[in-house]
Amino acid sequence: MHLSSGAIILERFMVHVAKVVALAGFVAFSNVAQADGTLSDLLEPIRAQYQLPALGAAIVKDGKIVAQGAVGVRVLGMDIPVTQDDRFHLGSDGKAMTATLAGMLIDEGKLRWDSTIGEVLGPVVPDLKPKFAAITLEQLLSHTSGIPSDTEDIMKLYFSSDAFDYTLTAYRLRMISEWNAAHDLSVPSGSAFQYSNLGYAIVGSMIEQASGKPWEVLITTRIFEPLGLKSAGLGPQATFGKYDAAVGHSVDADGKVTPRPWGLSADGPAVVGPAGIAHMNVADFATWAGWNAGEGKRGPALVKPETLKRLHQAHIKTEIPHPKPGTPKSGSYACGWGLSHFDWTDKPVLVHTGSNSMNLAMIVVDVEHDTGIVAVTNFPGEKADAALLAVSKALYTQYVKAGPAP
Repeated sequence: MHLSSGAIILERFMVHVAKVVALAGFVAFSNVAQADGTLSDLLEPIRAQYQLPALGAAIVKDGKIVAQGAVGVRVLGMDIPVTQDDRFHLGSDGKAMTATLAGMLIDEGKLRWDSTIGEVLGPVVPDLKPKFAAITLEQLLSHTSGIPSDTEDIMKLYFSSDAFDYTLTAYRLRMISEWNAAHDLSVPSGSAFQYSNLGYAIVGSMIEQASGKPWEVLITTRIFEPLGLKSAGLGPQATFGKYDAAVGHSVDADGKVTPRPWGLSADGPAVVGPAGIAHMNVADFATWAGWNAGEGKRGPALVKPETLKRLHQAHIKTEIPHPKPGTPKSGSYACGWGLSHFDWTDKPVLVHTGSNSMNLAMIVVDVEHDTGIVAVTNFPGEKADAALLAVSKALYTQYVKAGPAP
């Protein structure tokens, strides 16, 4: 989610694919990685051109990380270099993790794709309106439920002072109840797609009700730990009182940049954690990408193969009414994943971007070539978008289209 002068700037689920101007001093695609597999020579010119504090990336092929790197500083104005072990915030790239948790419970018979809000949450959220109660899990996962993108009313629920009187699990239910009581569903003409963080918070509640465990416990014990994502955590990426990770930065309307290392201002509200508040280093992020690229066949077997395929398949076309120059007018959305056909890919690939308005992360997964690419920065905005796209294009062109240099 993004906040600007009290208004919401919607988090984009797909990156802008405008053509990137060739970078001065840009490393040739045949030599993007150094002999030791690090990416400093690729990353540093891009970081400098787009004036980012830090920039990191990794690429995984056939389940093995073949190159990774991180350059720049943890905090603007401080001479604290980032390392490959630094944690970066993933934002809504975590939606695919929540969707995978839902898939696990489907495989276990505790949820179904067509389980409704009313079936699962009706016993604990009274007086659900019929249309709201009829929303299915699959509709929530694919942003086709009729629940809107973040509005002023939704944001008031996220940031309500009442939240301090409840556990996260209990406040999610209260938030759902209050929104249901005060609003009706509205599906826009032309497409049912509405990117909804609240929708994923509801998925989190359905997961909690079906499993009997908090979402925060489940993502840790059933995603992070089985995959060996040792750097993974939730919330702000730096330890309170320390600059031990790539710290996020906010930019106000006048262009003033403020580091946001700790506390409530360093991340979105925890109640919408299922929509994306995870952080981890580039190697762990790449491991997650590689597991998806390999369709789970190398293990661990988090979900059945057919379940993962359904999470990855397109569910809804996503029309963009007024796209920027070079940006496609349409794409599609799966469950926690967008699908986009870039000018440097042969066909649509799984992709997502995530931001809490202080960081930006991008993941690209090509199942056909068993390849995953992740790119991250501790800065928001269009410059960050362009930088991550340039990194992803260079890595994909080298390792998928050209093949790694000998």
